[in-house]
Amino acid sequence: MRLLNAGAKVGILFSSTNYSSFFVLLHAYSSRKKLSLHGCLSNQSHMVEQFKFDIRLIFAILNGKVSAAINRKLYRNFRMHNIEITPEQWTVLIFLWKKDGVTQQELCNATFKDKPSMTRLINNMERQHLVVRISDKKDRRTNLIYLTKDGKELEEKAFVIANQTLQEGLQGITLEEIKIAQDVLRKIFQNTKD
Repeated sequence: MRLLNAGAKVGILFSSTNYSSFFVLLHAYSSRKKLSLHGCLSNQSHMVEQFKFDIRLIFAILNGKVSAAINRKLYRNFRMHNIEITPEQWTVLIFLWKKDGVTQQELCNATFKDKPSMTRLINNMERQHLVVRISDKKDRRTNLIYLTKDGKELEEKAFVIANQTLQEGLQGITLEEIKIAQDVLRKIFQNTKD
């Protein structure tokens, strides 16, 4: 996927707000069915009226299709290099490589997963000998999740593949565009989270 090279035009038109810049990036994708958002963003309608937006693309991005595509690519790249983990397991491993010996709830909070999903994920990772549950000495009702030797040894190789996947996904996108997209998505998340 290649986002438009926004260049000076975006900087001149939208330097006052990152929110509008997000939609400029989306404008790069054309579609037969366009929806004009004129007036929908009342405080920015003077900027919005200059563009038409692909509403299907906006919702595709916001409902997870982009992250699903990235996850598929990461999964394929892991398999190609004989790394037998899923993108979901990767998100848990990233956290554990930084801070080993954490509760399941900490992993849920870090990865935005619910408890049943995390339980299944940890069960699978235990079967693969990537992690182990150990009772907390301070509270026997709580298990702490620790990396095994195999889990620790995956770190360097997995990071190389993840970085390669990220480079493929970000091909043709400038650092400024990445910063704008990140800022906008953070704002959307803050506006919509429960």
